[in-house]
Amino acid sequence: MTIYNAFSMLGGLAMFLFGMSLMSEGLRRRTGRRLKSILENLANNPLKGVLLGATVTAIIQSSSVVTVMLVGFVNSGIMQLNQTISIIMGANIGTTFTAWILSLTGIESSNFWISLLMPSTFSPLIAFAGIIMLFASRKKKDTATIFLGFAVLMFGMDTMSGSIKGLANVPEFVSLITLFSNPVFGVLAGAIVTAIIQSSSASVGILQAVANTGVLTYGSAIPIIMGQNIGTCITAIIASFGANKGAKRVAAVHFLFNVIGTLVFLTIYLLAINIFNLVFVSQFVTAWGIAICHSIFNILTTLILFPFIQQLEKLACRLVQDGKELEEFEMLDDRLMGTPSIAVEQCRRLMSKMASLSRDSFLRSLEQLNIYDEKQAYEVFDTEEEIDKYEDKIGSYLVKVSMSNLSRADSREVSKLLHMIGDFERISDHAVNIAEAAQEMNDKNINFSEAAQKETVVISAAVTEILIIAVDAFISNDKSLAVKVEPLEQVVDLLCAEAKKRHIQRLQAGICTIELGFILSDILTNLERVADHCSNIAISIIEIDNHDALEAHQYVRDVRSGAGSEDYNNLYRGYRDKFNLT
Repeated sequence: MTIYNAFSMLGGLAMFLFGMSLMSEGLRRRTGRRLKSILENLANNPLKGVLLGATVTAIIQSSSVVTVMLVGFVNSGIMQLNQTISIIMGANIGTTFTAWILSLTGIESSNFWISLLMPSTFSPLIAFAGIIMLFASRKKKDTATIFLGFAVLMFGMDTMSGSIKGLANVPEFVSLITLFSNPVFGVLAGAIVTAIIQSSSASVGILQAVANTGVLTYGSAIPIIMGQNIGTCITAIIASFGANKGAKRVAAVHFLFNVIGTLVFLTIYLLAINIFNLVFVSQFVTAWGIAICHSIFNILTTLILFPFIQQLEKLACRLVQDGKELEEFEMLDDRLMGTPSIAVEQCRRLMSKMASLSRDSFLRSLEQLNIYDEKQAYEVFDTEEEIDKYEDKIGSYLVKVSMSNLSRADSREVSKLLHMIGDFERISDHAVNIAEAAQEMNDKNINFSEAAQKETVVISAAVTEILIIAVDAFISNDKSLAVKVEPLEQVVDLLCAEAKKRHIQRLQAGICTIELGFILSDILTNLERVADHCSNIAISIIEIDNHDALEAHQYVRDVRSGAGSEDYNNLYRGYRDKFNLT
């Protein structure tokens, strides 16, 4: 083996690891939007959980990624610890799928049809298809990334295997491989290498490349495979740092499962080679043999430990004692950035709560205009501070999510949420303003005239309805509900303008005082502003989904003067009849 072979081996390893990362990233983006609902629907059944874990891992090509996702889900309150255990077991089975794909590098045949299975044959075709999709359509970017990642992965594996074959003639390399015939050394080597590169699939691939040299025996390979399952736990352990107790217990379950499985099989393996004359142990292993051993080990470990799911949960709970409980904003977990669609969904869930709080706070403030209650007024003030925290936490998290490699749908959703979060926060500010106006009137023991009170009641009812519609439309993402907001917003504008005009007339007639006029004007302005924010929310729901951008002024011009005018006018007339100051 020359220095050039070493360069080629390092280049192949780099392409192999990069290809695996690229393919996994594309697969996560492609499947992430549906992943959360699938996990929630199937994880309650342990057997389905195993099948789910195996399937998802086979698709994503990384048990470490799946486990880190589970750590994030538990830390965010999406899943419970007991739901994740069977998925972790399935993930260990699913990760063996990669070894079977990589074993194709060991194919050597002059037969045309068999040669089609060789990476050197199909990798260039997959890469070409991927690059065509990448340039042809933005919508197919994720699929193109998967194809390109897979092609680079297989090409890297083939390059690494070809360059490493020369090591078979290097005495030092053969001596090093012989060391691993000691099972303890083998387990340690597998665990350390896998912990360093943080991927059991990648370390198994490297082992298969070594197997292609023809100097690695089953006796050396089997302990390494066992150690690789322990080494892959390091990723979940690192991911659990700073997480709550539930997330730490997920990492503990993953570690316990693999350590117990390794100890059981290492014991059986040592007893078997000492009691029985196992001929295959001294035979040279192939890439196919590595895949077979890897699959047998993980499948049997799952079968043995599956009946002890509850015991694993209890052991993890004893290992990780009770600590802090899940806090509200821990839903926004940075560990979810690996699956941006789920991170975006968490933001939407938290913003839905923020929207409800903002709506309820504003409606509570309106009640103070009729019957002032100091306790409820201060609840409005406290809620505004809480909503400020929501805006800060969610807004900062959305900015970080926006820097991820998002799908088109996720990018639209992030844009929509960023546009609306300020509107919900401002609604709570207007609630405070109205509560303060009610407080001032109570402190000074002054009241509006009967006419002004009736006008305020009508406008408050209209704003209440528009606010309920806007919040419901956001929570349910209902565009058909959102279109009802704009005609009502126009009615609110007219009502406020008419109320201000009538107030001036009363002021001129000496029926109302200037002091009450300032308070009334302030209340009407806040009511009008809330309707404006509801309009912004509705337009964001409609326009960003339809056009990937927010064209608020154009939308308002269209609905009032042209496109969809009949529906708009019908709604407008209905609201004018429902809310009037006569």
